Amino acid sequence: MNDKELVLTDSIDESLVTKKQLYLFIKRFLDIMCSLFGIIFFIIFYIFVKIAYMLTGDFHKVLFTQERIGKNGKHFKLFKFRSMVPNAEQVLNEMMENDPKIREEYTKNKKLHNDPRITKVGKIIRKCSIDEFPQFINIFIGNMSLVGPRPYLPGERKDMGKYYDYVITCKPGLTGLWQVSGRSDISFEARLKLDKKYATTRGLKGDIKIFFKTFEAVLKSRGAK
Repeated sequence: MNDKELVLTDSIDESLVTKKQLYLFIKRFLDIMCSLFGIIFFIIFYIFVKIAYMLTGDFHKVLFTQERIGKNGKHFKLFKFRSMVPNAEQVLNEMMENDPKIREEYTKNKKLHNDPRITKVGKIIRKCSIDEFPQFINIFIGNMSLVGPRPYLPGERKDMGKYYDYVITCKPGLTGLWQVSGRSDISFEARLKLDKKYATTRGLKGDIKIFFKTFEAVLKSRGAK
């Protein structure tokens, strides 16, 4: 390789780095601005969700945190509105021990199609995607983004296989290809493939497209269960 080729290669590399830095800067700016508005709605929804649970005789906490895998494999606490019974993990373990079909379904898809742990209030806030609004706190803090891969559970790490290294190259998202492509209607393997696709092709234009397609998915309650 001659000197001219080296200069050209260095110039291309610098251009790509600058383009990526600009993309990340704009992405973070949009995350902060949108999360400020989202937190306002989160506060409003918190009041209504709390009242709704109290009316059903459920006086447990409506906001909970759950450990998830973040960028570069770093774990963080994800905020959500509770949509299940308070002891959901214990109930799941008991169901899996007593019912082989449930154990098989959850092992394969990391979810249950008709999950008996979901409360009446939980069904409503899931259908409207209200349960996700506390994640605007995560976005404001900086351990999540508006658009990105699904925030996976640490217990799912071993099942992510080769996709793990792709997923952790970016922050998990409040929405992403997995949401606008069906959410609960797609398999765990399909989610991983979509997240790999996002991680390897992400850009501002694609993020904006996913962001606006999310509104359509939410309004149609597509894949929300």
